[in-house]
Amino acid sequence: METTRLTVVSTRLAIAVDREPSGQWTITPFSGSLVTALGPVLRDRGGQWIGWLGTRDTMEETNLRDLMDQGSRLTGYALKPVNLTEEDIRQYSFGFSNQILWPLVHDLPSRCNFDPAYWTVYERVNAKFAEVVAANTCEEDYVWVHDYQLIMVAHHLKTMGIRRQTGFFLHIPFPPLDGFVKLPWRFQVLNALLSYDLVGFQTMRDRRNFIDCVRMLMPKMRVVGHGQIARCLTPDHEVLIGAFPISIDFKQFAEAAATSEVEDQAWIIHANLPERQLILGVDRLDYTKGIPLRLQAFANALERYPELHGKMTLIQVVLPSREEVPEYESLKREIERMVGEINGRFNQVGWSPIQYIYRSLSRMELLAYYRTCEIALVTPLKDGMNLVAKEFCACSIENNGVLILSEFAGAAAQLHNGAILVNPFDIEGVADAIRRACCMESDNRHRRMEKMRRSIQRHDIFHWVNAFLRTGIHKDLDQFPRIEFFVPSPVQAGHER
Repeated sequence: METTRLTVVSTRLAIAVDREPSGQWTITPFSGSLVTALGPVLRDRGGQWIGWLGTRDTMEETNLRDLMDQGSRLTGYALKPVNLTEEDIRQYSFGFSNQILWPLVHDLPSRCNFDPAYWTVYERVNAKFAEVVAANTCEEDYVWVHDYQLIMVAHHLKTMGIRRQTGFFLHIPFPPLDGFVKLPWRFQVLNALLSYDLVGFQTMRDRRNFIDCVRMLMPKMRVVGHGQIARCLTPDHEVLIGAFPISIDFKQFAEAAATSEVEDQAWIIHANLPERQLILGVDRLDYTKGIPLRLQAFANALERYPELHGKMTLIQVVLPSREEVPEYESLKREIERMVGEINGRFNQVGWSPIQYIYRSLSRMELLAYYRTCEIALVTPLKDGMNLVAKEFCACSIENNGVLILSEFAGAAAQLHNGAILVNPFDIEGVADAIRRACCMESDNRHRRMEKMRRSIQRHDIFHWVNAFLRTGIHKDLDQFPRIEFFVPSPVQAGHER
């Protein structure tokens, strides 16, 4: 079947919608890795993006239609919204997705809340997405569904009798068998994933975990193949299973880091923290990021290596996330307490061990921190990939940075030859790595960073898209023909409610 158009399905649309106090609606495009990667294959090729609008405010149908039209002109591809209620958001997103699936795949089942009501709403919301897909696609389209919030979409399409070519990519880890079996709906989830034509994971470890679960829990399914792509033979079709490590737009990060604006901002950061090495941690507020353990390790390094006093400063940036969830507010308070305790204990005149920042950073600020900090401390307890590690390397344009990386991050499989790998649960081991990074000779730094930057440049975000599409439909980005369909517009839309 010849595929003529790509439809991307994710929880959120590729634009952000905000309502000003005056009642006027404004839209701005997202600039994340997924939008950057998929924009070229959607833009001016009749492609489309399906997702939730991201606002809980009600909107008149006329305003919604006008916003989507102007958003389509802004992005260059069609935008198709999925309407979610307040209950949908609470039980589907904050409930099943983030209180069951998120902790389960990160090996933290004790944090799971297996409320049956969450599953009911999760299925209902996935069915809503499937209905929008069915109404806006045809058999020749390729439907690419993203992440753990939308596992059931292909299943619901089949239940509706809708035939589509479908692919699914999981951006987070897939748990091993002994963790996955704790999920009360494990059979439904496996069957749903096997409703897709292609299922992609971040690492070979994740793919292996999934195949182990299929073999043990669904013995009638036969998995064959030992190369990059395995095949699962189900009673009615063949499912391809592969590992496709996601990446970043290396060229964009490297070029932006070299601009005079970023360089000036980086100089200011170092001028305010002179004559010391800067260690950077950038994390969303989440218990999987291992920030308290990282702070313990940093304090341990100060205890055991007093020669580092005054010679290094940890800049820990925490990006606000899920602040309405009590557990996350508790984590925030714990981090702030630990920062205050460490600074109070080791503070000297003219030197505080930790600079703590709790807010979102502008892109310029983030690039400046990447550019100026000599060491990145990336120690999640478990991560699907972790793009901060790759962004730091791309911005280390002088090849003088050192990456300390958790061996449980997906990026470790690619960057192990250049990074200092650590077990984030090993407090003294991470402390030793901090000292090793601070004392590393310049030649060794350059050699390690060059290896990582070459690897990231070779396997960038566009390589990821091409690898997935080649496997799913035997096409590259440039094989989607341009059509006279959209006229991109730089104008942002504004509407009265």
